[in-house]
Amino acid sequence: MKVLKTVDEVKKLSNQWKKEGKTVGLVPTMGYLHEGHMSLIERCRKENDKVIVSIFVNPAQFGENEDLDAYPKDFEKDKALCEKAGADLIFNPDTSEMYSNPRTYVNIDGLSDYLCGKSRPIHFRGVCTVVSKLFIITKPDNAYFGQKDAQQLAIIKKMVKDLNFDVNIVGCPIVREEDGLAKSSRNVYLNAKERKAALCLSKAITAGKLLANSETDADKVKNEMIKIIEAEPLAKIDYVEIVDNETMQPVSEIKDNTLAAMAVYIGKARLLDNFIKEGKN
Repeated sequence: MKVLKTVDEVKKLSNQWKKEGKTVGLVPTMGYLHEGHMSLIERCRKENDKVIVSIFVNPAQFGENEDLDAYPKDFEKDKALCEKAGADLIFNPDTSEMYSNPRTYVNIDGLSDYLCGKSRPIHFRGVCTVVSKLFIITKPDNAYFGQKDAQQLAIIKKMVKDLNFDVNIVGCPIVREEDGLAKSSRNVYLNAKERKAALCLSKAITAGKLLANSETDADKVKNEMIKIIEAEPLAKIDYVEIVDNETMQPVSEIKDNTLAAMAVYIGKARLLDNFIKEGKN
């Protein structure tokens, strides 16, 4: 497994693989890898000849007073996990390598105005910009993203379609702890009391999913989920919404491809969770 830090080196290697007729898969990450990331890398390994994992904490997607400086890092552990999961290359650039007095950004209208985009207004511009750069640098045939960041996944799919990127976007299921908490690099922020309190997210997801099997009124399902979260004193809701999984627009009726998504603060950790209703139209 190689570790490269420059754009030119990665481009050269990817072009070489392409000339050899190899398929290339990309797993973009910000590091501090966990089992959720591993599931993406392992699927990428199964479906591609060559696997690239990018590890880059992207400053462009962090706003003021967010956790850029405190974002957890452990490159040596990440390197070992990538090798174990079968990666061929880690692209680990410095910020100066990815951004040199940037004047160009990739923005997306509409889909980024709601949910996470409402409280983090520059976030998805930063995501779209860095993912576009990674696609141009690595030239992947397939790129893998987790369903936990459901809005991000929808936005990237739309960006790829609108900008004619020649890459297939693969969404992968949420990976959870044994007690139900969705895997996240930010879980490390939680102390023991907060870790227990964070289970209100997965409890709300489980209850909402069960109710949505028989209830089509989105407000009733949403209110049940909110009630569960508000019963936890340490929880502070950023949003709980039920939307169309492609447009991110609020819906009144739950049907096929409806997304129930939430962002909740537990202490300083902002945690995400969601489910997609896959029922009859």
